[in-house]
Amino acid sequence: MKKTTEPKQDSMQLPAKGAAQGRRRRKDARPSEIIDAALEVFAEHGFGAARVEEVARRAGVSKGTVFVYFANKEELFRAVARSILATHLSLLPAPSAEFAPPLAEFVPALLRKVAATAGSQAPAMVRLLIAEGSRFPDLAQVWHDEVVSKVLALVTRAIEQGQQRGEVRAGDPLLYAMSIIGPMLAGTLFREVLGNTGARMPDLHELAVQHAGVVLKGMLTETGG
Repeated sequence: MKKTTEPKQDSMQLPAKGAAQGRRRRKDARPSEIIDAALEVFAEHGFGAARVEEVARRAGVSKGTVFVYFANKEELFRAVARSILATHLSLLPAPSAEFAPPLAEFVPALLRKVAATAGSQAPAMVRLLIAEGSRFPDLAQVWHDEVVSKVLALVTRAIEQGQQRGEVRAGDPLLYAMSIIGPMLAGTLFREVLGNTGARMPDLHELAVQHAGVVLKGMLTETGG
């Protein structure tokens, strides 16, 4: 009798497919890995002294790979700014026509988010801007476009809607927004610049709670409070 044989399964097919998927996932993750490495390098060395070679080394890629995803160091800094904003403020409720959180809820949530940046590299990036903004004016523009303008727009819109509902006293919404954020920024910079002087460091979480109560008391009407 003629012996029949079962068709052999291609033992290399599944591993090869799995390896290809692994490489694809690795490739998809590279931009975020490069951004994370760039954040570390910028925070440690500043913008001018930062080297793309060091970013590549920390990300585990070649220098050429960095330039595949980011045209130059300025674009890498822009990506870092976007990442900081997304990481720390993405979960805040954005005021819209359909949903406008009461300011008494929105402001404490915002300030808690700002306080949470204390353990990140974000304060170091603000220090970088102060130290090197005059040498690299494009950096200030990037930080404004990607972070400052978006945060101020978010807070200003919440205030405007609060005024429309009669919750917030009359006044310039932008100036109100700056008065909300200003003390948190001052506390952050105090810690970043004077952290090694022996001065008493403000606890940003305690500052967020205390300042939210103070600023809302001054802004809110009887309806809003």
